[in-house]
Amino acid sequence: MTTRIVAVNAGLSEPSSTRLLIDRMVAAVTDRFDGPIDVQVVDLRDVAGELGQAMTVGFATGKARAALDEVEGADALIVATPVFNASYSGLFKMFFDLVDIDAMTGKPVVIGATGGSPRHSMVLDHALRPLFAYLRSVVLPTGVYAASADWAGAGGDTTTLNDRIGRAAGELVSLLAPRSTPVSAGAGRRAQDGPATVSARQQSVEAAGIANFAKLLGTT
Repeated sequence: MTTRIVAVNAGLSEPSSTRLLIDRMVAAVTDRFDGPIDVQVVDLRDVAGELGQAMTVGFATGKARAALDEVEGADALIVATPVFNASYSGLFKMFFDLVDIDAMTGKPVVIGATGGSPRHSMVLDHALRPLFAYLRSVVLPTGVYAASADWAGAGGDTTTLNDRIGRAAGELVSLLAPRSTPVSAGAGRRAQDGPATVSARQQSVEAAGIANFAKLLGTT
């Protein structure tokens, strides 16, 4: 079964350091993943107008609705936002205000952010992590913050940034491992199984994911 990963880019400029971070994180996950994988990138700047309209009328349409459907149907998310006033951007918040919280429950999320100064790195733990905890998602232990210097190498530490990206990617791949493990031929008849069989299989997959996540945290 193909694992679907959606990357949400809240960068506003073109070119964008936030999009660059998203691309690096996606590449790291793809390189490490063993199994069929489908990765889609959602650029929020392309649906900003429709998101604003959705907030006023109470529902999303067009490309904004399609972007929300991609996120809600994904097996995992990679997200990144520029830092504005010591928090995520308003566009980022507006988008996730419209996401169905039930669709986010238990969904693995790798968080990332970009900013001009390393001092803004706490946005990961003080803003992004609480947001996705509220959405009942599983936030991976390693968040990735990239300051301006990290890209230029002048005064920054590009090697450390690469290490953080690699560590976060490894955590996500480990958590998704049960979904990428080859299944037997009989398992391919899932659509024909009864509700009780499907429920039992889903519980087994979730239990395996929780066990992997516990290993990442060093609790087992």
